[in-house]
Amino acid sequence: MVDQMFPHESAKKIAPWLESVWDGINFSSFPNAVLIHGQSGIGKFEFSIELAKALLCETSEGPKPCNHCEACRWFDSANHPDFIALVPETHRKLLPHGDFDSESDSPKKSKASQADSDGDASEKKEKKSISIEDARSAIEGLSIGTHRGGNRVILVYPLEMLRADSANTLLKSLEEPPKNTIFILLADRLDRVLPTIRSRCRLLLAPRPDRISGLTWLRNQLASVPGMKISDADIESIYDEQGGAPYAVLDSLIARHNKDEKDELTIAIQASRYLLQAMSQGARINWLDAADKTQKARYSILLATMQRWVSDLQSCAQMGSPRYYPKHEAAIKTLAQQARLPKLLRFWKSLIQARRHENHPLATRIQLEALLSQYQQVFED
Repeated sequence: MVDQMFPHESAKKIAPWLESVWDGINFSSFPNAVLIHGQSGIGKFEFSIELAKALLCETSEGPKPCNHCEACRWFDSANHPDFIALVPETHRKLLPHGDFDSESDSPKKSKASQADSDGDASEKKEKKSISIEDARSAIEGLSIGTHRGGNRVILVYPLEMLRADSANTLLKSLEEPPKNTIFILLADRLDRVLPTIRSRCRLLLAPRPDRISGLTWLRNQLASVPGMKISDADIESIYDEQGGAPYAVLDSLIARHNKDEKDELTIAIQASRYLLQAMSQGARINWLDAADKTQKARYSILLATMQRWVSDLQSCAQMGSPRYYPKHEAAIKTLAQQARLPKLLRFWKSLIQARRHENHPLATRIQLEALLSQYQQVFED
């Protein structure tokens, strides 16, 4: 069979910096499991959705997805019977046209997930993980044939959010993959994926765009948002603060434009900026106040902000320049001269350790207080 390659024209929903990954895929001998990994917010999920649609497309001629066949129409309306998405409830809004707030019997939402909506506060925290009930419910029917006689695609995102019992359930299916079943797994942090799962997948690295390409794409997207007014300086500042992740920046700017103060990304930007202001004080940081004012943001985002700040500090301490926060260059260079390098290195190691357990259900404020108190000591004898 001749290899099917998908030209750029069929990949309009794929970010320009991911087109080379798409073109490098051999669709005529596609593996039963791929693991797409790379930084959060660079378009991996959108890429995987288009990939799933292409694998389910039923056209016999031309590039896939064709966007015209019955399978493509079913996929776009979130009704394709051979597409299963294993994602936490916090991520379901990212799926194509899925109405997950309805009480209808959707094949994408298990009874266990519906029951969770009536749970108490402690149960609601578990919605950020993929439950064992959801994993089992999705995998139970894999032994039977596909509904439409073609491929069946199972999307798991983010893979590192799988609980241990869910990961073991997935592993069993990867060890003995059902016929015509393809797993598309996504991970922001490859180091958190079980080695046994990694070894059974073909790895695809999703690269981050260079700064010029990312900003160009971002400005083009923002230009199509009605009423959006934002300066280039502000765009570039937020882009750098978000670690050069264009999709994350776009979502956060749209949320801010819509004045959605409860949006997680809006909360994250506000908290990150307050955290940066606090950390720029060095030894004079009011770490109790900083922890109190930022605790509502997702802990992993706050840790990433601290890591980028410390990375810039280390760079300037070695006569380099800040990569993530160039607008804070003067403050960072001053602090780099004041920092005790052995303490700065120990703090960096503490941040790495904290990131390994960032999804553990501990009190965010307590963890922040401990880290920021240690940060203050970096500048003291």
